[in-house]
Amino acid sequence: MKIWPPVPVSHFLMGLLALCALSFQASAGAKTDTLVVALSQPLTTVDRLYSIQREGLILSQLTDDGLFFVDPKTLEFVPLAASSYEWVTDTQLEVTLRENVLFHDGSTLTADDVVYTFEWMINPNSDTSQGPVARSWLQSVEKLSPRKVRFNLKRPYPMALRDMAVSIPLRRQGTYDETDISVNEPLLNGIGPYRVTKFRAGREIGLERFEHYYQDSPKANPGGIRHMRFRVIPDQGTQQAELLSGGIDLMMDVPPDVADNVSFLPGVKRLEGNDIRIGYITLDAAGHTDPESPFTHLKVRQAINHAINREEITRYLVRGSAEVIDFACHPRQFGCDGDVPRYDYDPEKAKQLLAEAGYPNGFSFKLWAYREKVIAEAVVHNLKAIGLDVDLRYVKLNVFSKVRNSKDMQSFFASYGSGGTADTSASAGVHFAANSARNYSGDQVVAGTLVAAEQTNDPEERKGLYREALNRIAEQAYWVPMFSYSQNFLLTPELEFSVPEDGVPRFWQATWRQQP
Repeated sequence: MKIWPPVPVSHFLMGLLALCALSFQASAGAKTDTLVVALSQPLTTVDRLYSIQREGLILSQLTDDGLFFVDPKTLEFVPLAASSYEWVTDTQLEVTLRENVLFHDGSTLTADDVVYTFEWMINPNSDTSQGPVARSWLQSVEKLSPRKVRFNLKRPYPMALRDMAVSIPLRRQGTYDETDISVNEPLLNGIGPYRVTKFRAGREIGLERFEHYYQDSPKANPGGIRHMRFRVIPDQGTQQAELLSGGIDLMMDVPPDVADNVSFLPGVKRLEGNDIRIGYITLDAAGHTDPESPFTHLKVRQAINHAINREEITRYLVRGSAEVIDFACHPRQFGCDGDVPRYDYDPEKAKQLLAEAGYPNGFSFKLWAYREKVIAEAVVHNLKAIGLDVDLRYVKLNVFSKVRNSKDMQSFFASYGSGGTADTSASAGVHFAANSARNYSGDQVVAGTLVAAEQTNDPEERKGLYREALNRIAEQAYWVPMFSYSQNFLLTPELEFSVPEDGVPRFWQATWRQQP
C-alpha cells in the first residue's frame, strides 16, 4: 500500500488562516529592532549548566560562550573564548584565553573564572546537568597564568572540546557561592553576545545585545539585532496566528503539513534545513521484557527491518531534506559509516524470515511512541502487512521515558538529536553504552567497542572502531534505522536567518533585511 501525506489541516484551520491572511500585519520587529521567536516548550532556567533542553542550548548560544564552539558551517570544534590550545599529551590540554573578554557585569574573564567553572562542574554537590559526564573524564584544572589553564584528564577523551563547546559555558568566579543558586538567575552573568534583561519562568525571556562583546570572537556580529524576545507559545495554531498578525517573527520545528499550507500566505517565508536528529526503532533483543521474546531471535529482527517501507515514509511523511539512514547514527556525524547489511523494503522476505524463525503466523507485541504519530501508524501498517499483530501505545514523553528506562518496552519508535553533535559518540555511543537506559541490545561487545572509540584521540582508529560497532549493530538488527529529520522554519520576510546545518538555530547570526 502506498503511503500518502496526511490531510494537512482541517477546513476550519484553513478558514482561520485565510482570515488571518486578510488582516495580515507586517512584523514590527524591524522597526523596533526586536526579534520575537516562539518557543513550544517552557524554560524553567536560563542557566545552561542546569538545563538539558534543546531550548536551553539555543538560548545559551546567545547569552553564553565556552572556551570552544561548534562552527556553524563545518560543525567542527574551534576556539571561542580561547585564543589557542595545545594537547601537551593525550591527557593534558593547555588553553590560552583571548584578551578583553568581558562578563555582562563588566568584569574581565580570567583563568580564575575558568578554573572555578570547571571545578564547579566536577563537584558532585553542584548537581549540574552535565556534571556526571564531566566527572567521567576530567580529573582537575589548574591555573598556569592569568590567561592560561591546564586540564588534566583521567583518560584520553576525544570529545573534550565538544563538551567544552556545547555543555560548559563559562561562569564568573563565585557565581554559585550563594546557598540558593537561583538568586543569580534573573541576571545571568555570561560572556555571550546577548545579555538577559527579563526572565519570566515558563513564559518569556528578554535579551539585549551586549555592546562590549569581544569583537575578535567568531560569533561577533556588529550588525546583529539589538533586542530579542522568546515567547512560550505551546500551541502551534496560536503560533501561526501570531506570525500572521505580526506578534512573532519566527516559528521553529514546524510540521511539514503546516509549513506547506502557511508558507504560501502573504507575509510568510519558509526555510528548510538539515537536522542531526534521526528517527529509529529499537527492538528488545536482550529480552528485558521476556527472555523468550520473539525479538531475541535475529531473523525476527531482520524481518522487522525488511518489513518497513522507510523510503516512502521518509519521502511522503518526513519530507524536506530528510533521508533514509542505514546505521545507528546521522550520516554527517564523524565515524558514521559501515559496510553491510542494508535492509531493503521486502515484505515477502520479511514473511519468509518470520517463518524460518518459527513464527509463520506472526505474533503480538506493543510498539511504543511519543512523537510523529502518523509515522508510527505507518510503521504499524507495514508490520501488520506481514502478519504481525501490533498494538500502538502512543503516550506522552514523560510516560514513554519512564517505561523505557524501566526496560519494559518490546519495541519503540523514537528520535534523538545528539545535542547537535556531529560525532557518532553522541548517537550510537549514547544508545549502546552498557549502562544506557536506551540500550535494549544487551551486547557487551558493541558497548566495549564504542567505549574504545571514546578513549583514543586517533581519528583513524576511532573511525575503524565505529565502523566495527555500527556493522555489528546492523548485522544483529538491534535497530531499525529510519531517517534523518528535516527542519522547517516560518518567518517574516524582513528577517535574514541562516538555516543551521545541525538543527541548532544560531540567532546571533540573524539580521534584518536591508530595504532597497
